[in-house]
Amino acid sequence: MGQIPARSGRMGLSIMNVSHYLRVGLGCGLVVALGLTLSGCSSSGMGSSSFGNTNAKIAELSADAAQTPQDALAQGRGHFRSNDFGYSAAYYKKAVEMAPHNPEGYVGLGASYDRLGRFDLSDRVYAALVKLTGPSVQYYNNIGYSMMLRGDLKHALTYFHKAEALDPDNIVIANNIQLLTDAAARAGA
Repeated sequence: MGQIPARSGRMGLSIMNVSHYLRVGLGCGLVVALGLTLSGCSSSGMGSSSFGNTNAKIAELSADAAQTPQDALAQGRGHFRSNDFGYSAAYYKKAVEMAPHNPEGYVGLGASYDRLGRFDLSDRVYAALVKLTGPSVQYYNNIGYSMMLRGDLKHALTYFHKAEALDPDNIVIANNIQLLTDAAARAGA
């Protein structure tokens, strides 16, 4: 994943400082929609951080890698949970190609691209997702998460609050907002 530029963010905090706290300790608790949990926490920095490896390559699949959209989704979920985002992206892409009206494929594909640092690709996926589903809690949560990974905490918080407005009792959204708040407080200390 590329380096996060140091620029002033919300409340004048350094994005680098907040991003460090998110990567090292707080990123472990964030949840991407559809139960895709972020795991593999480490405090060793970006190389093998809670956001997986830094390899931004999307895997090549054989022609017979997944025969049904359900199989591709299952494979994508498994690889995502294992922090193998190159393969999760490839399987979710295959699921989207086989079942272009199933939002789960888009959600997983966008999240995989985010974790690979391929925000150019995740932006396209999220644009397709919102056309398919409209602005949903899941959409706003994933866009917020994407913004957070980019170091754009102001926009991340804006999207998390939009998700919260649609589902005020959603614990995942509440946790994401709390993680950003805690990270900002620690970075300011």
